[in-house]
Amino acid sequence: MLLYLHIPFCDSKCSYCAFNSYVDKFHLKAAYMQALLAQLKHELQRFNAKYNSIETIFIGGGTPSTVAPELYKDIFILLKPYLIADIEITSEANPNSATYEWLVGMYKLGVNRISFGVQSFDATKLKVLNRAHTPEMAKEALLNAANVGFTNLSLDLIYATLGDTKELLQKDIDTAFSLPINHLSAYALTIEEGTAFESRPQMSSEQLSLTTWIFEAIKKHGFSQYEISNFGTYQSTHNLGYWHYTDYMGVGAGAVGKLNSTRFYPTPDIEKYIENPLDISQEDLSQEDQRIEKIFLGLRSCVGVDIKLLENEERKRASILIKEKKLIQKGDILYNPDYLLADEIALFLTS
Repeated sequence: MLLYLHIPFCDSKCSYCAFNSYVDKFHLKAAYMQALLAQLKHELQRFNAKYNSIETIFIGGGTPSTVAPELYKDIFILLKPYLIADIEITSEANPNSATYEWLVGMYKLGVNRISFGVQSFDATKLKVLNRAHTPEMAKEALLNAANVGFTNLSLDLIYATLGDTKELLQKDIDTAFSLPINHLSAYALTIEEGTAFESRPQMSSEQLSLTTWIFEAIKKHGFSQYEISNFGTYQSTHNLGYWHYTDYMGVGAGAVGKLNSTRFYPTPDIEKYIENPLDISQEDLSQEDQRIEKIFLGLRSCVGVDIKLLENEERKRASILIKEKKLIQKGDILYNPDYLLADEIALFLTS
């Protein structure tokens, strides 16, 4: 069982961000964290959580580093008996708010992995994306985290931004690998509805050839790609849990949870969430919904697809792809050697 905690506070709104996050609600932090605690208690009962049953925790946002470690304390006290011995506990963080003191506080609580939202080490590009940190802050934050004792460190990079060149992206990649990381996420800039870039679609300029080049440039540094956006000598247990279709508790305003064939959606409105953190809508997934989701997820990651999930006609199409070396079969599992073709392959199989 996985646990996701959503922290919706941000010190600035990035131009591309469509996540449930706010820059003007800081006065609600304490009340929000208490509401989050209340929902967490409810979810532990709903999921019939046993001691030593939570395999991973991921604190995302928003920006978890805008919330002081003291406000997380009650949550970690509640969770302690439910955690497996070697649990992976990740927190996202932004370089400008992840101070040395914040990192120490989270480390003492039990967080053992930090994922930094760096996006770029180019000062001009950071301003275009409306990031609140400088390249120097990003480097300092990574080094501080290592000095505190974190051995599992990740950072995000964004590509396919207007103005990107191979020279700029190569510098970003080389700078990332000069730092003590064992994981890297690379995301193409996408234009989402309701973001500052919505009226400027030209800001995104993804080209397949450039994406392929970026992936190969990362791999040259010794990181293996284990899903469409993630690379590392370390593979995140939490990330892989999603690809394996593991059940997960989603706690916080705008989070999502899944238990068996039901998805849960807490209200995304912070004030309403604080007033009633158990205002949670549900979606029932049919067996066909789940089957299709497993196929799409498996093809986008190293998890692969169990051939028993496929219907007769789909198996025939899979055989064609195996002959063309677009799928690799090992035992009963089909693997996709090129994640950039994942959705195209899934649609070919299931249409």
